[in-house]
Amino acid sequence: MTSAEPEFDVVVAGSGAAGMTAALTAARHGLRVLLVEKAATFGGSTARSGGGVWAPNNEVLRAAGVPDTPEQARAYLAHIVGDAVDTERQRAFLDHAPEVISFVLANTPLRFGWVPDYSDYYPEAPGGQPRGRSIEAQPLDARVLGAERANLNPPYLKAPTGMAVTQADYRWMNLMARHPRGLLRTVRVASRRAISLLRRRELLTMGQALSAGLRVGLAEAGVPVWLNTPLLSLHTAGNRVSWVEVSRDGKPILVRAKRGVIITAGGFEHNERMRKEYQRGPIGTEWTVGAPENTGDGIEAGLRLGAAVELMDDAWWGPSIELPRGPYFCLAERTLPGCLLVNQSGRRFVNEAAPYVDAVHAMYDNHTEADPHIPAWLIADQRYRNRYVFAGLGPRQPFPGRWYKHGAVVKAPTLAELAGAINVPAANLMSTVDKFNMFARNGVDEDFHRGESAYDRYYGDPRNRPNPCLGPVDRAPFYAIRIVPGDLGTKGGLRTDTRARVLRPDGTVIAGLYAAGNAAAAVMGHTYAGPGATLGPAMVFGYLAALDLGGTA
Repeated sequence: MTSAEPEFDVVVAGSGAAGMTAALTAARHGLRVLLVEKAATFGGSTARSGGGVWAPNNEVLRAAGVPDTPEQARAYLAHIVGDAVDTERQRAFLDHAPEVISFVLANTPLRFGWVPDYSDYYPEAPGGQPRGRSIEAQPLDARVLGAERANLNPPYLKAPTGMAVTQADYRWMNLMARHPRGLLRTVRVASRRAISLLRRRELLTMGQALSAGLRVGLAEAGVPVWLNTPLLSLHTAGNRVSWVEVSRDGKPILVRAKRGVIITAGGFEHNERMRKEYQRGPIGTEWTVGAPENTGDGIEAGLRLGAAVELMDDAWWGPSIELPRGPYFCLAERTLPGCLLVNQSGRRFVNEAAPYVDAVHAMYDNHTEADPHIPAWLIADQRYRNRYVFAGLGPRQPFPGRWYKHGAVVKAPTLAELAGAINVPAANLMSTVDKFNMFARNGVDEDFHRGESAYDRYYGDPRNRPNPCLGPVDRAPFYAIRIVPGDLGTKGGLRTDTRARVLRPDGTVIAGLYAAGNAAAAVMGHTYAGPGATLGPAMVFGYLAALDLGGTA
């Protein structure tokens, strides 16, 4: 180490919402901060995401008139998380979430809006909120980024014709052929696109807007961001993490971090070795929509210093379709009426509209060699395709030929022939569909209760009665869409405390080392509180790490 080595108070590794919030907080509290990013772009998985933020009782929700109290939020999180995460960490998240949103609003160009009625994922649980606690960034003019626009990580799935689509838009646009609000929302989004073209401006939404706004905040706070700079290792002095070794311009260099290092470098979803070591099979790296650079670098750097890890067997799962261009993470598709999910025996095994983590847990929990559930098959009919958007395809729009060639979709004139084509027992599939159709006509799913929860109904069809989530599958031709256990990223990582400090297996603190986001074990445990329950805690614990380093926690 020489006198020429770069020196900062804090080094943050990773430029998703956790890292940028941490760096911005540290800078605004008077610390000299460097943010390093492995990729050639900033934003990580945040930029690829829907960008929702679950942060109960914040000022945006209060202004929207959402009824909530801290006591209700605490009761809800405690009920769904249970003893998988200690109560103190849960409280730390909930107690500081409102101030984090206020801090971001005060220090970035971001403005947030409530996502109306996008309910908690377990709204009927004690303290659950049927109207929802999720907020999202409002459309942001890309010009605020200046030259940094070229460095923004693109979304994993672009909206058609460059339209700026928010989460609130997405719900109704799925119903463009079924509901007046769906048509009006589609026209509104198209008009917004036309106006932006006339004004020669680009509007960013979802995770793109959130990432861009945070990046502008960093620029205004004078925080340098080094792209193409992967974390290699951590170094200590006197039992305190004080240096970060990174690769810059292809050469390893040491950067001094006088107060400490915050690891926000994402999970390990693209590290096949780690996935096979920690997670159930079948598993790999081809079904995730997380940022490709997320290979567990920060987690492994912590492990080499003796850190503990937790929840490594879990992920932010979701039923996904393996398309030729890459995986597609299903939201509304499995909830809308006219489809059902079956295993390879042709039997249903889960409420198709359940929270996506639960749906994949059911796939893994029930999967055996004798009764495979991976892959599963989403069975639908032509009525379903005539009515609803599917994986970016408009109503009535045929599935592309390349999807059939890839094996993602199978089509047949009868259910019996469809069963043969996907190697599922025809008698089982036909009997399953007959029973399902009876449930659809009666409006009650007697087996799995689809459509009973407010969360189920959010992506349902209000014009479909008596149950907005149940419709018969009886109009030929029939389709089978291959469903695999995809994810938004892994949720296991370094064990941390209420201040985001990284802990050893015996509970002692590794001085100078902090973690947040998917590099840290999730405060949500094995569950998922609601839309944005990945990004909300990521931002809060990034903020808390910075406050602790600044001595203001």
